[in-house]
Amino acid sequence: MKMPRPHAVLTLQSSEPLTQDKVLGRTIAGDPSGIAELYERHAASLFRTAYRMLGSRADAEDVVHDLFVGLPEALRRYEDRGRLDQWLTRIIIRLSLMHLRNERRRRSTPLMDMPQLAGTERSDARLELTELEQAVMALPTGLRAVFVLRQVEGYSYEEIAALLDISVGASRVRLTRAIERLRRTLL
Repeated sequence: MKMPRPHAVLTLQSSEPLTQDKVLGRTIAGDPSGIAELYERHAASLFRTAYRMLGSRADAEDVVHDLFVGLPEALRRYEDRGRLDQWLTRIIIRLSLMHLRNERRRRSTPLMDMPQLAGTERSDARLELTELEQAVMALPTGLRAVFVLRQVEGYSYEEIAALLDISVGASRVRLTRAIERLRRTLL
């Protein structure tokens, strides 16, 4: 199921590009064109981040939808001290982590079973992408979050620490632990 694209339904009144301040002002005021513009600018990267955190297209779509539904209210508390895209990424990560916690509470089984490897000897040294994705999804939430943010998204340890509200040292330790678990699982 594809997410609806608000910009396909709504058209902006002006053909000139809107500045971020104008878009934020429209969004805070509840103007659908502001939300549509922010969706157009940020939804794809937010979806990718949520998908990597959750491993489910439907769950990632739900989390992105939830972010944009609450965006006018959240922007009222936004302090323009950093980049908007980083602020939105921080929100999508927190929403994804909350979603994972809620799912874990609802289930009596772990989020994902560890992938079963076909044999003890590996004939092909290269990992199949799906096997790697399964192994990453099998990581505990805290380790997976740091691994995805560092190795996939390219964030620095300092940025990860700020996004997850942990220390820089903890982000380094979690990445090391994630890589160790992946090695044990995949090799």
